[in-house]
Amino acid sequence: MAIGNPRLLLVDSYDSFTFNLASLCKQCIPNCTIYIVKNDRFSMPEIAPLLSSFSAVIVGPGPGSPENDHDVGVIKDLWNIPEKSTLPIFGVCLGLQSLGVAYGAQLKRLDVVKHGQISQIHHTGVELFHGVGRVEAVRYHSLHVALANGGDVEELAWADDGAENGRVVMAIRHASRPYWAVQYHPESVCTRGGGLEVIQNFWRLAQAWSIKTRRQIQPWNTNLENMLGKPWQSYPLASPVRPTLSQSRPSVATQVCELPTVTAATVSELFGVRNEASPFVLLDSAAQPGRFSIIASLMPTSLQITHFAGDDFLTLTWSIHSRQERMGPGRDVWTWIASFMAGKRVHDGHPDIPFWGGLVGVLSYELGVRSLDVAFNKETHVRRHPDLNLVFVERSVVIDSATGRVFVQSIIPNDDPWISDTVSMLTEASPTEVLPILRPELSPLSPVVALPDKSRYIARIHEAKERIFAGDSYELCLTARTSISVPKSKSLPASLSTSWDRYQGLRSKNPAPYSAYIRLHPTTLLSSSPERFLSTSRPPNPIFQLRPIKGTVRKAPGITRAVAEEALIGSIKEVAENLMIVDLIRHDLHAVVGEDVQVKQFCGVEEYETVWQLVSVIEGTFKPGTSGASDSDTQLGWEMLRTSLPPGSMTGAPKKRSIEILQTLEDQDRSIYSGVFGYWCLGGGSDWSVTIRSCFKFEDRSNAASEDCNSFENWHIGAGGAITALSDPEAEWEEMITKLKSVVGAFGA
Repeated sequence: MAIGNPRLLLVDSYDSFTFNLASLCKQCIPNCTIYIVKNDRFSMPEIAPLLSSFSAVIVGPGPGSPENDHDVGVIKDLWNIPEKSTLPIFGVCLGLQSLGVAYGAQLKRLDVVKHGQISQIHHTGVELFHGVGRVEAVRYHSLHVALANGGDVEELAWADDGAENGRVVMAIRHASRPYWAVQYHPESVCTRGGGLEVIQNFWRLAQAWSIKTRRQIQPWNTNLENMLGKPWQSYPLASPVRPTLSQSRPSVATQVCELPTVTAATVSELFGVRNEASPFVLLDSAAQPGRFSIIASLMPTSLQITHFAGDDFLTLTWSIHSRQERMGPGRDVWTWIASFMAGKRVHDGHPDIPFWGGLVGVLSYELGVRSLDVAFNKETHVRRHPDLNLVFVERSVVIDSATGRVFVQSIIPNDDPWISDTVSMLTEASPTEVLPILRPELSPLSPVVALPDKSRYIARIHEAKERIFAGDSYELCLTARTSISVPKSKSLPASLSTSWDRYQGLRSKNPAPYSAYIRLHPTTLLSSSPERFLSTSRPPNPIFQLRPIKGTVRKAPGITRAVAEEALIGSIKEVAENLMIVDLIRHDLHAVVGEDVQVKQFCGVEEYETVWQLVSVIEGTFKPGTSGASDSDTQLGWEMLRTSLPPGSMTGAPKKRSIEILQTLEDQDRSIYSGVFGYWCLGGGSDWSVTIRSCFKFEDRSNAASEDCNSFENWHIGAGGAITALSDPEAEWEEMITKLKSVVGAFGA
């Protein structure tokens, strides 16, 4: 007799694939409810009484070693609970290793690490593998177990790594207790044959054992709910904070023009981009597959919102006014912004464009770090650039490069005169043919470029690889900062923007689909990013899409698509890097939307203006009726952004442990670099790009001693690469230098 409505307890070891495993269990075990707890949340005396209310326990994967109590927490005790409290347990990766070590297995390092690599799994065809045929499974491990001869744990499956590692245990069972485990990752998107089928077999074995032993599952009660929290399906949105500003519901007034020769640069010039003292934002689709460019027409009254991670307040600035807004107990910047936007929702903008008005700006890498409860590195943390720097856009122009249409729009009531004047201005400025942009001559003096120290960077790569070999991470995205000091041109007025001309040079040398010129004091960002991070379609039923890039081949004579595909798809290292981030992103999406997550494209080679890139596309859909989907659906994109920062393609996996390691390997905060920039539309959609191939500067206009009040402009560029067990340090250094070239070249260096 089957167990109806089973309850599972999933023990999470701070992994970045946990929700993928939860989703797989939901597919395999009908009507199951899953509660997820961190491995250090409860001690064994605290968790033991709870186990009688669960049908089974799933011990998930995670970084570290089963011999390190900090890494496994309560897991080490689960395998030795009193016989009267025994219940079925299934372990994955670290779960298998901890089970093996608990019963006498020897823990060893692999000679050749297997992270994001696919192996054929040989098996006995019984128990977990009953009725299972060929298994090709993804492995994420640098440690493995050698079982004790004649011990309580028996082998069910293995991989033959030949000369690399020999025979490696891939699945085990306990001889007398209902414990099973696999070393590979059944939840990975590229596991075939050993995922769904094996979890189904575990559940069949678990039910049979429970029926045979007449195990009685205790009823659920509210005390358990209070201790464990809500079950997994999705995380409902946080309770909204009462908006502190206007609750009016604006309408969007729009006029559409056919102006195929009007460019984003033309509109920006007309909107005063050259006035360095004023804020300005341009999100620029400078190359395919980008399509829409958004230019804000900011006013002195436009609201700028800034926040430093760790503070309990935001700063609101408009006109000559500035005030601090405290968020209140139990609230954070994410809930404050969500509440602010909820009070300004609109529904009537033009359906053909993605942005009607709303927030545009920059979020730092450290803002995402803080959201993961990772403490700042006190030795490197400097409070200069706000970690959240957004401006509320009420007037804007959107250019559709695919159709040549220009949309002039405003959410300010009775703003038709501005719209008409802007349309007239753009019509008069529209040439009959596209003319080259004339830029003023910049300083003839050469910039001074300060690259990272090569020997230090390579030493850090070796340190990163050692942490990977030790099992602490699968992939570490190591970065370093380059600085450029540019002598100012004495022939230019102080108010005239040279940063705009720097941007035009960057755009010319490296046109990118997610380019941007964002000047929100004290930060100026010039971006030629090729990577969209997260886009969210408008409600209802929003679709979240992430497009991670791992793997790049620069265009050159003879580099055809076929050559690029062979170099990228044919590379074990490139595909493994991409796969790790795909699985990480699936986990982040499952955390918010529940089960409906699909990989629409895995490791596709896409052509860009100057490069071929290995791109995957992952989508999640928030289904009607899912907890949290209601009038708050316009906030879902913001919640998804909070959950998925920092970008996994810029951290590695598992994300939290990788960030903690990177803080010991990098000499400075990343700040703007590795964060995201983009918009959140008042209609509920959003689009954010990864801040790479970019540079930024700091300017405190209230301080005469600031960087840009002297005779130099000081710019900063971040660059790096994903370090894996297969990384060659010299090649990684050269890859970083190659990434720097396009940005540094915009300064004439």
